[in-house]
Amino acid sequence: QVQLVESGGGLVQAGGSLRLSCSASGRTFSTLAMGWFRQAPGKEREFVAAVSGNGGNTRYADSVKGRFTISRDNAKNTIYLQMNSLKPEDAAVYYCAAHQETSVFSVSVFRSMYEYWGLGTQVTVSS
Repeated sequence: QVQLVESGGGLVQAGGSLRLSCSASGRTFSTLAMGWFRQAPGKEREFVAAVSGNGGNTRYADSVKGRFTISRDNAKNTIYLQMNSLKPEDAAVYYCAAHQETSVFSVSVFRSMYEYWGLGTQVTVSS
């Protein structure tokens, strides 16, 4: 079992920045591919970014490319999502998720692949 706890959400003005963190426990962290998803009111939960267990492979949704950066610190069992140039449409509950790697550098963009989820952290962007 893996426990995930997100932090770092809050209220920010459009154009501003936030950094989300997700701490994990319960399994060898470096064998977990990690991802961020988000869900706005009335919308499906959507993929944002993901990183492989060794940090060597990252994937991003087109809507956040060039603005968001996902990273991980395996010594701290933590991943991060640096969000810059935030837009009102980025407002959502952001969820951290994990899945066991199937191979080195493997990482999924599909929600169904992720076995473990945090409870989410709210990001609000004012225009």
